[in-house]
Amino acid sequence: MQPGEAEPAGAATTGIRYTDGAAYELSIGQWSQLAADGFLWLAPAPDLSWLDVGCGNGAFTERLVRRCAPRAVTGLDPADAQLSYGRSRLAGCGVRFRQGDAMSLPFPHGAFDAAVMALVIFFLPEPARGVVEMARVVGRGGMVAAYAWDMTNGGFPYAAMQTAMAEVGVPPLLPPSAPTSRIDAMRALWIEAGLQLVEPIQYVVHRTYESFEDLWSAR
Repeated sequence: MQPGEAEPAGAATTGIRYTDGAAYELSIGQWSQLAADGFLWLAPAPDLSWLDVGCGNGAFTERLVRRCAPRAVTGLDPADAQLSYGRSRLAGCGVRFRQGDAMSLPFPHGAFDAAVMALVIFFLPEPARGVVEMARVVGRGGMVAAYAWDMTNGGFPYAAMQTAMAEVGVPPLLPPSAPTSRIDAMRALWIEAGLQLVEPIQYVVHRTYESFEDLWSAR
């Protein structure tokens, strides 16, 4: 969580801001890539056009490019600094980065074959709007997908730290739509958006730190 001027849509109510691409990489970026390795097993055929909604510094976008042989990839995020990091990270890979709002995607109907949100949906003030927007910009027969930590059921990587803080009277800093991260809640959003063949999957990701200092620097 880094202070700055830009922040994920809706995060103003929580104070959670991601504007430093390098700092984000130490914490959330590496977690996102580990989760992506399990998530991308569901990827459809190669040579598709992808939209990465809330791409941040390009952590998930990079895995997508390396593993899915896409025809085209567009990353969208509200934070200029994150987009700059992503452009540097994926220079020469043909990825297009664009600033924008996940709840009002600046793309026409059916512009993509697949749209994904990686660790983003719980930041949206209105997650349902975000899912509807992804469905709108994906063509018929395409894929709309997301992965998220179960923020309210111990699934956040730093849940133990938050519990310890709560015990001394410091309330947890949660994103505005934390309950949306429950697997049943996400399934309901997909169905309400009119999507078919909805398949929720739960899996566990492990990350190893070399020392306490390594862990602390990634908080």
